[in-house]
Amino acid sequence: MQARPNARLSTQAMAFVLAGGRGSRLKELTDTRAKPAVYFGGKTRIIDFALSNALNSGIRKMAIATQYKAHSLIRHMQRGWGFFRAERNEYLDILPASQRVAENKWYLGTADAVTQNIDIVDSYGVKYIIILAGDHVYKMDYEIMLRQHVSSGADVTIGCLTVPRLEARAFGVMDVDGTGRVTAFLEKPADPPSIPGDPEHALASMGIYVFNWSFLRDLLIRDAEDDNSSHDFGNDLIPQIVKNGKAIAHRFSESCVRSGLEEEPYWRDVGTIDAFWQANIDLTDFVPKLDLYDNAWPIWTYAEIVPPAKFIHNENGRRGSAVSSLVSGDCIVSGSEVSNSLLFTGCRTHSFATLEYVVALPQVIVNRHAQLKNCVIDRGVIIPAGLVVGYDPEEDAKWFRREDSGVVLVTQDMLNARAATLG
Repeated sequence: MQARPNARLSTQAMAFVLAGGRGSRLKELTDTRAKPAVYFGGKTRIIDFALSNALNSGIRKMAIATQYKAHSLIRHMQRGWGFFRAERNEYLDILPASQRVAENKWYLGTADAVTQNIDIVDSYGVKYIIILAGDHVYKMDYEIMLRQHVSSGADVTIGCLTVPRLEARAFGVMDVDGTGRVTAFLEKPADPPSIPGDPEHALASMGIYVFNWSFLRDLLIRDAEDDNSSHDFGNDLIPQIVKNGKAIAHRFSESCVRSGLEEEPYWRDVGTIDAFWQANIDLTDFVPKLDLYDNAWPIWTYAEIVPPAKFIHNENGRRGSAVSSLVSGDCIVSGSEVSNSLLFTGCRTHSFATLEYVVALPQVIVNRHAQLKNCVIDRGVIIPAGLVVGYDPEEDAKWFRREDSGVVLVTQDMLNARAATLG
């Protein structure tokens, strides 16, 4: 494909989103859905952030590789991301693991997910490919990363977070020289290398990689023939390029999209119950660390047609109210008090109930006199009248999943088991 000299690089690129993982650390929240399909922020799903970043960056060719319990994710893609038009040279392909290579081969690793779809990527006619994880929350302009990739002549450009050095033990860490070239890639090192000139910080991999497609294509074919490879970008391909080629680190701070309200670059892996709860609750802050109200960089999603939120009853002790909270459409707060909480679409809270630091996923019903604190309520859960959660650690742990932090996850199966036991 011959590009115009002044064309944005994003018009010559495609985004390949790896969205096949379960995210087992989210426990029961991923029993029926893949981690990228988990709800976040009131009306979006986690995968919407990577896809919105690509769309807002000018990328109009995308592919999403799915594997684990992909139905809700695929349904969300069809409903919320079906606006791409082939006649405008726009494409969004959903690529489930479908035994295209062999009848006994699902996606064996992150690199293999791309390898098994080489012919489909070829059909896009793109020059660059951006490999993205579909399970992180952040806002980033990929065009800036593409420019660095091209200007540096890198074989791979790796998106990196600047993190306190000792916290980097939980990440894949880049050891770089003064020019930003990666000299070593270390997986969860006990003693992470610091950034040159900044001994207190290290560069941690975001799982975002930019390649020239022709280079990556050849690398994937060679990797597929290597029986000793786990066919994974982080374990196999990236270390190989660091050793034998040119890998360049791209700092997230250089391409992070911020409104005037966000003080520092925002990136979250909401891969645990604690992290998921905290990131959602953070949105209720007076000035949240992530600005979802930035119309210059919208987070696109499936926009359901629902009525506005409604607050009813205005009596002492029975007042429908929400303070320092996000309340989505089709919610009815009826005579209950909601504070520092996030209610997703279609929730109902009934009289005399209290919700404090609660993340309630769509269609949750909270019945009368329930008292909920520091908890995550899964989609469609019906909270019985008078149920108390978040106040008695021993009682919480008896019936629900209680984290060491005190955050409690409540699902309908847990409530059904409790009801069966109590009779």
